[in-house]
Amino acid sequence: MNKVQITDTILRDAHQSQAATRMRIEDMIPALELLDSIGYWSIECWGGATFDACMRFLNEDPWERLRTLKKHMPKTKLQMLFRGQNILGYKHYADDVVEAFCKKSIENGIDVVRVFDALNDPRNLEAAIKYVKEYGGHCEAAISYTVSPVHNDEYFVKLAMELEKMGADTICIKDMANLLLPYNAYTLVKKLKENVSVPIHLHTHNTAGTGDMTNLMAIQAGVDIVDCALSPMANGTSNPATESLVATLKGTERDTGLDLEKLSKAAAHFRKVANKLKEEGILDPKVLNVDPNTLLYQVPGGMLSNLISQLKQANAEDKYYEVLAEVPRVRKDFGYPPLVTPTSQIVGTQAVLNVLSGERYKMITKESKGVLRGEYGKLPGEVNEEVRKKAIGDAEVITVRPADLLEPELEKYREETKGIAKCEEDVLSYALFPQVAKKFFEMRDNPQKAQQPSAAAAKTDADGVRTLYVEDLS
Repeated sequence: MNKVQITDTILRDAHQSQAATRMRIEDMIPALELLDSIGYWSIECWGGATFDACMRFLNEDPWERLRTLKKHMPKTKLQMLFRGQNILGYKHYADDVVEAFCKKSIENGIDVVRVFDALNDPRNLEAAIKYVKEYGGHCEAAISYTVSPVHNDEYFVKLAMELEKMGADTICIKDMANLLLPYNAYTLVKKLKENVSVPIHLHTHNTAGTGDMTNLMAIQAGVDIVDCALSPMANGTSNPATESLVATLKGTERDTGLDLEKLSKAAAHFRKVANKLKEEGILDPKVLNVDPNTLLYQVPGGMLSNLISQLKQANAEDKYYEVLAEVPRVRKDFGYPPLVTPTSQIVGTQAVLNVLSGERYKMITKESKGVLRGEYGKLPGEVNEEVRKKAIGDAEVITVRPADLLEPELEKYREETKGIAKCEEDVLSYALFPQVAKKFFEMRDNPQKAQQPSAAAAKTDADGVRTLYVEDLS
C-alpha cells in the first residue's frame, strides 16, 4: 500500500477550533520554513474563519497573509477551506463572485481548495468546482459527515460519486464533529475506495476522544490522506496530533515518511504560541477536554465554544446542557442538516433562543427562516412543517439551485468600493464582509488611527460577535 499522506492544520483549523482563529501571522513566520521542509501533502492555512478574523480582530490583510505564507512555504501545497456558494461568508453569493474569489485565491498562492456545502447539496458546489479547476487549482470536494436517519454509507458514496463526476480531484470525508466512529470509518472508506477512483482524504476531530482510532481504522481501510494538527494545538475540539500518528505508522507499510525530530522542533515553536494564547485568555482550557457527549448532541468542537460564548453573554452558563439537548431537536425539525458552517451556527443559536425564551420557536432568527425556506439549498430530510409554517408562513419554499436566483453582483461591489478598494482582492474582501472590510481598510490606510485592542477587549468583542455567526466552526 502507499504511504499515508498528512495535511497539517496547525495554521488554520487547529487554532480556529481551540483559539477562535486568533493566531497572528507574526506567530507563524518563525516556523514556516521548517514546516515547508517536513514533506506534508499540504498545509491548511487559509479560508474558514481566518479571512474574517484577520480583518476583524487582528488588523491583518488576509490576502497579504496568504502571500506571506506562500513566500515562506514555496515547496508545500497550501490548502484552504471554501464554503461552496457561501465562499467564506454566511450567505450565497452570485457565480461571478465565486469565480473571482477562486481566481484570486489561486493567483495569491492557494494550491488545494477544499469545497464543501453545509447541506451536502451538490448544486451549491457546481460553481466552486468549475472555477477552481478552470484556474488551475486542485479541487478537493468534501462530504460533510453526520449521523441521522437519512445519512448512511450509501448516501455518502452516492454523493462522492457525483462529486467525482463533477470534477473533484480528491474526495474529503469532513467529520467536523468527530461523529465518524472507528469501525464506521473503516466501512465507509472501503466503500468509497471501491466506488470512486480519486484519492480519499479524511478530516476528523478528537472532540469525543475517538479521532486517533478513527484515523487508524481509515488507514487500515486504505484512506490516502489524513488531517492532523501539531500537538500543541491538537486533540480536544481540534484534530488528532500529527506526531502521534507519524510515530504509530513508523516502520509499517503505511509509514508517512515524516521526520519526528522536525515535527518536534515545529511543535516547540507552536507550544510557545499556544501558551501565549492561553495567557491572553483566548485559548479556553475547556476546548482541550474530551467530551463523549458529542456523540449524543452531535455538536462540532468549535460550535461548543460558540454556545459557551452565547450563554456567557446572556449570563446563562447554567443552561449549557439544556442547550446541548435542544440542538438535536432543532436539527430534526430542520430536516437533519449536518452541523457545519453556517448551519451549525444557525441551529445552535436557535437552540439557545429556544431555551432562553422558555418557549420553543417563540423567537426565530432570520437565518433559521432562510434554512427552512430553502435559501441555503435542499435539506437532507423531512422538515417539521409546523415549525416551517411558524417560521415562514405561506411563503413559497425554494426548490431550484439557490444561486440561480441571484443576479451577477461583482460589478455592484466594485462600484460600492470605488475610492476605498486598492485592488480586486479588496473588492472581494468587501463583498464577503462589507462593514468589517471598510473598517479594516480605514485602519490599514490610516495607520495612525489604528489602535491595537487589548487582549481582554478583543476577547469580549469576539464573544459578542460569535453570536452573529462570525466564527467558522467547522
